[in-house]
Amino acid sequence: MIAVVCALLAAASNAAASVLQRRAARDEPRHRALSPVLIWDLIHRPAWLAGVGALIAGFVLQAVALSAGQLALVQPLLVTELPFTMILIALASRSGLDARAWLATGLLTAGLATFLATAAPRGKGAVVTPAAQVPAAIVTVAVVAALVVAARLLAAAPRAAVLGAAAGIGFAFTATFIKQTTSLFQRDASALVTSWQPYAMVATGLCSFVLLQNALQSGTLLAAQPALTISDPVASVLYGITIFGEEIRTGGWIALEAAGVGLILYGSILLAQGLAKRERDGHTGS
Repeated sequence: MIAVVCALLAAASNAAASVLQRRAARDEPRHRALSPVLIWDLIHRPAWLAGVGALIAGFVLQAVALSAGQLALVQPLLVTELPFTMILIALASRSGLDARAWLATGLLTAGLATFLATAAPRGKGAVVTPAAQVPAAIVTVAVVAALVVAARLLAAAPRAAVLGAAAGIGFAFTATFIKQTTSLFQRDASALVTSWQPYAMVATGLCSFVLLQNALQSGTLLAAQPALTISDPVASVLYGITIFGEEIRTGGWIALEAAGVGLILYGSILLAQGLAKRERDGHTGS
């Protein structure tokens, strides 16, 4: 229960971060995408700094959730960030949510419930050796690097989607180090200084953060958010299985799990469309 509650609170914090950071990044010139100048400019925007604060709060809550539950359970719950984002925008604009937004939220929630109920992730995982994580690290770096190269060749909306997917994978990989770091802290806090996991967590987290800022700057939330929302839990399930030895149901359950993922994706797209419309209509508080 603690893992579920903290994961949902982390999703709400991440939603606040997305709204604030998108509000700051949307005014940046397109040519600054994938440029160090982008981050330097954003540092001087109060809305962006407030978003960073919300992101840090989400990180702490996520760490608590991962210390109490499986990677394959906690990370999928973070897809609730999207309906939380919609709710926050509706509250800020005092315009309420329309029927389409409620439908999309229902579909996403139903998909999430279906996936978690049928996958039934189990096994808490543990601190792993570097050798156990090397194959996943090689594949992750290769995939993210390929996505970044591809993004450079694309226009605004496709670029935002590709960078959103890269950021989602990066955050999922960061979560593997968060889980190991919290496990180390529970065993012996003094060991954190000499362990490699906290430093890997910081490095991958910062890289993922930069990718997210570029995704939000490159295009609308409609383009970036669904890719980010889906890639994180899907990658996390794979990391949970390959790195920590977590298990999910297979066989005939896979069809239901795929149906759940499909509902999550469709609901995410509908919500992102609503977010984009509100953004065009000026209801994001910017």
